[in-house]
Amino acid sequence: MSGLNVSIAFFLLVVSTCEMLRRLSKRLLSPGAYCCLAGEMLLEIGPWGGGFGPDVVFTLLFLLFMVHAASLDGASANPTVSLQEFLLLESGPAATAAKLLAQAVGVGTGWAITKLYWSWELTQFHLIQNLIASECSSSIRTSLYHGAFVEGACSFLFHLVLLRLRRSRTVYRAPALAATVTFLTYAAVMTTGAFFNPALAVATTFACTGSSLRDYVQVYWLGPLAGMLAALLLHQGNIPRLFQKNLLYSQKSKYKIPKARLAHAEGGDERRKGKGEKSNPAPRA
Repeated sequence: MSGLNVSIAFFLLVVSTCEMLRRLSKRLLSPGAYCCLAGEMLLEIGPWGGGFGPDVVFTLLFLLFMVHAASLDGASANPTVSLQEFLLLESGPAATAAKLLAQAVGVGTGWAITKLYWSWELTQFHLIQNLIASECSSSIRTSLYHGAFVEGACSFLFHLVLLRLRRSRTVYRAPALAATVTFLTYAAVMTTGAFFNPALAVATTFACTGSSLRDYVQVYWLGPLAGMLAALLLHQGNIPRLFQKNLLYSQKSKYKIPKARLAHAEGGDERRKGKGEKSNPAPRA
């Protein structure tokens, strides 16, 4: 339990530091990297290294993502979220490119800081992690097509919830997103690691043996991107950046006119037209 307390204390330190950096830059560093890495470490090592069951692990994972969703003023460490904002016309090309660059730097920095923190071996978890880190294996434990489908399905559900709640208050959005991510992690962690975040996957698993770069790109890049596009198309009916025509939903007028009133108006027009014809006869030769 002491090792778990050390990890939680370090996470709170990271969140506090990121909050101070956020006030200066708004988009510099997100605790999402350490959050996911700590969750993955607990999932792999917790049951036999510390005696923690799945209930403890996923409860902590929910709390970590809850803090992440409620902090940082909406900043995200997921490139598909930035691409979604770009396709929704909420962000321009330059701003989107800056976000993607910042996310790549942030996730890489988070991974480097996490490895440095683990190298201090403050807990038994860190000692075990250091022993197995040098021989990491691919997180893809299924076929490539199935793995891409799993990552795409996780991304689809995550973005669908995000689109539905993006205008909601933080008090409702944060627990809903945290519960969604926790459920998806529980459902897919043994298949692909349940990253559905291209930047995080690059930092944590692309260097591991067992799969080629092409395999990683197919599963961890194309899968989440396809899931995001499918969620956007289902929610909006179109992709505003690419085309305006709604392919799924019919456009209805905001103001509805009752049929009786419409018929009455049409009848009045006909009567006025008839009177006008009688009062204005054609001139005689």
